[in-house]
Amino acid sequence: MATTSSFVPALNVLPPASPALPRDCTFSESDWRALAPFWYPVAFSREITDQPHAVRLLDERVVLYRLSDGSVSAARDICYHRGVPLSMGHVENDEIVCKYHGLRYDREGRCVCIPAHPNGAISPRLRLDMYTAQERYGLVWVRLVDDGPRPLPVLEEWDDADYLQVLPDAVDIAAAAGRQIEGFLDVSHFAFVHKESFGEPENPVVPDYKVTKTGAGFVADYISTVSNYAHGYKHLGPPDFLWHRRFEVYHPFTAKLTVTFPGGGLLHILNAASPVSARKTRLFVPICRNFDKDAPIEQTLDFNYQVFDEDIQVVERQFPEDLPLDLHAEAHFPADRSSITYRKGLLALGLGRSYTA
Repeated sequence: MATTSSFVPALNVLPPASPALPRDCTFSESDWRALAPFWYPVAFSREITDQPHAVRLLDERVVLYRLSDGSVSAARDICYHRGVPLSMGHVENDEIVCKYHGLRYDREGRCVCIPAHPNGAISPRLRLDMYTAQERYGLVWVRLVDDGPRPLPVLEEWDDADYLQVLPDAVDIAAAAGRQIEGFLDVSHFAFVHKESFGEPENPVVPDYKVTKTGAGFVADYISTVSNYAHGYKHLGPPDFLWHRRFEVYHPFTAKLTVTFPGGGLLHILNAASPVSARKTRLFVPICRNFDKDAPIEQTLDFNYQVFDEDIQVVERQFPEDLPLDLHAEAHFPADRSSITYRKGLLALGLGRSYTA
């Protein structure tokens, strides 16, 4: 898994200042423009080779491919000659080649060859919309609008030799990214939604907890007696142990969970929800831990897939499907402090009260 950052050069790759919305866009224009400048994971590093790879982000079709220097190029997945997806083509000598008429585009998106007229002038309209991309945590991250420097969510343990790194398969969710993130932050559903995995139906009480705003979002420190061990392993934790769960939110759709285990072991889970469309989400979840490093990885993967599945069964059926940012639209109680803070943060980004993702 790649862990070294690779940046597409910022020069000459910026899309237009006000790019057109994707065809059949499921977001309102104001919401799409508020979301487009942020980084989202769209693929695993291992998936990107010197052959085109198609993904979708915020309804936009994007093609990814790896160059000879190891960096990843990202472009709008269309040849402006006759509208054929470039992902149908191939890459040769760091140039992506359209399958339909063989037009070739260099790493900066410029058309450098029209085989039908090798010596003819090339229209300046034959230039790809390029996007900035980088690799981190075994994932390729893309932003559709480059409005200046924006840091990625932080998972520094991914590069720490003292940690075991695990990268589960992506999970596709038929729900809004905001609903998924809010569910990840929710601490009062453990006893009910996760009763088959780690939840404790006899222990549903949510103690008061603190939320602190940060420049990127907020931090919520939640301390309770609910064990993070899966059923069958609960005996490994002292019955009176206080489990510390720290949620670090990076707006709009990423949150890092750190769980402190008995003996001081640390588990870090980066929940990165990538909005394919307004109501389709692809979830990437890099995981790191500094204990049980020799335990079979399959156990970790199976447990996390079980937890994901329990959450998905609920999130995909929530109504309204869109996350309400108007705090009067749904009822709240004290355990919802992180949810309320999250909704306020999205509203502050400029998303509408009828926000569709």
